[in-house]
Amino acid sequence: MIRQLRYYGGMFIRGRIRRDARQFVGLLGDCRTTQRQTLARIMELNAESFYSRRRGLTGSMSVDQFRKSLPISDFETVRDEIEQLKEGNFQSLLGPRNKLLMFALSSGTTSQAKYIPITSQFLSDYRRGWQVWGINAMDSHPSLHMSDIVQLGSNHDQYRTSSGTPCGNISGLVGTMQSRVVQTMYAVPNPVGQIADSASKGYTALRCSYANSHVGLVMTANPSTLIQLSKTANLHMEQLIRDIADGTLSTNFDIDPAIRAQLKGRIGRPDKERARELELIAARTGAIMPRDVWPKLKLVAVWTGGSVGSYLSPMRKFFGDVPIRDHGLSASEGRMTIPLADSTAAGVLDVGSHFFEFIPEEEHESPDPTVLEAHELQAGKNYFILLTTVSGLYRYDIRDVVRCTGFMGTTPLLEFLHKGAHIASVTGEKLAESQVVSAIRTGLDQLRLEVQHYTLSPVWDDPPKYRLHIERGCIPVPELRQRLAATVDAELQELNVEYKEKRQSSRLGLLECLAVPNGTWERFIKHRQSRFGASLEQYKHPCLVPQLTFSDMLVNDFAPSAERDTRAA
Repeated sequence: MIRQLRYYGGMFIRGRIRRDARQFVGLLGDCRTTQRQTLARIMELNAESFYSRRRGLTGSMSVDQFRKSLPISDFETVRDEIEQLKEGNFQSLLGPRNKLLMFALSSGTTSQAKYIPITSQFLSDYRRGWQVWGINAMDSHPSLHMSDIVQLGSNHDQYRTSSGTPCGNISGLVGTMQSRVVQTMYAVPNPVGQIADSASKGYTALRCSYANSHVGLVMTANPSTLIQLSKTANLHMEQLIRDIADGTLSTNFDIDPAIRAQLKGRIGRPDKERARELELIAARTGAIMPRDVWPKLKLVAVWTGGSVGSYLSPMRKFFGDVPIRDHGLSASEGRMTIPLADSTAAGVLDVGSHFFEFIPEEEHESPDPTVLEAHELQAGKNYFILLTTVSGLYRYDIRDVVRCTGFMGTTPLLEFLHKGAHIASVTGEKLAESQVVSAIRTGLDQLRLEVQHYTLSPVWDDPPKYRLHIERGCIPVPELRQRLAATVDAELQELNVEYKEKRQSSRLGLLECLAVPNGTWERFIKHRQSRFGASLEQYKHPCLVPQLTFSDMLVNDFAPSAERDTRAA
């Protein structure tokens, strides 16, 4: 009855969102005009900021004038202005109509986290993009309109700056702004996202959602999160069923009493019937898999592009052959694409929210690269993407490599491939080469070791992890290699907040050290020199390689054949 009332009561809202979605699709026919209007809107919104005034940024400037006024940038370009924002000097980067709501935290290329401004206009655009995605997904699977949603979010108010601005995750902010009617659609209440301990948060999300047999949509950014959650359900199966039967939330988990109090009303009364259903599923299958627990499940929404695509097959073990729709390419800095179909990593560029520019992949390291507007891309080509956003990030190189797979109207469809050459990310940790170099240097110094060449790369495992490759002769003692791996892992957690979070939630395993046979690097270096035409003096050894296949390739292709008994320390 509640779902029927919610469905009929929400008809007006769905109608409005459908009109917005049609309007968005209408923009795709003239990408060039839409993008230039978007640039003018952004420039006008922040024209009165000190940053814009110093650079002469106005709403009437042309694309050429915009490019001449601003170089291609990264976070360091605006770090000083953002530090002023943190102190309450909002006009340093933002216009008076563009209120700062929070900072989204993200890992930087140094030991300092990035504080990404989230403003009122940014949030409005962000929510509109999600609504376009959501109404399209639900209309493609109509039964979702009568179903409940499991969405895993995080806390937007983990701590505050000196001026009182919240810092955390934007999904948490969106959750707090939903109406009570909309909140009833979600099986996991907003306060769950405020639980600091990842294991406790995961269990509580399961306690709330497994009590609900009407779940039709499950969504979170990374599929590894859903795999980990499914394993947690089976690890705590008896406790989970007991809590549902008794209407309780286990005291074995670290949950702040204030959050427990908020959840008390949302946990529900004892539900012996639902507990019995779960017991029968466990007796029949030996587990409580989401595919069995949620018989009305029609769609899973996760990232599917790049390295996270490796998780999709393992995820199906728990979720079955349910359709998957990509979230779209997004980051704390902004939403870039909106997928409008299942079973594809490609999404159409969100042309009404940000202004986008693109650098051909092969020209990214050039001092004077070609820079293209969105309508100028070519299908089948790879590009680095630059963002200009209402939050004050202009010509921002987010270091994402995308492929243009085609067009809707004149607007490109883009598929995420990987982070740039000096960044690796398997579960969203965005590990930078500079962080790797710093962590390994610290580890070698602490253990008083010397290593000439090394390379860190991700490897697929359960869970995935990073592997440090060194030659056996440099550190012949296995115990020293183990100590080095542990030291580097701990240092990376200090340098990269997202690496730390993924390690603590067991989505990344402990870093390991692989001793490759002596002579491996010599063969590898000769190959790279012949391939790229560099002299020995010009050779730059890669300290971080983002490809999951690197470790096997190094051993199989470059280790001296007589010594391929390589193993981890």
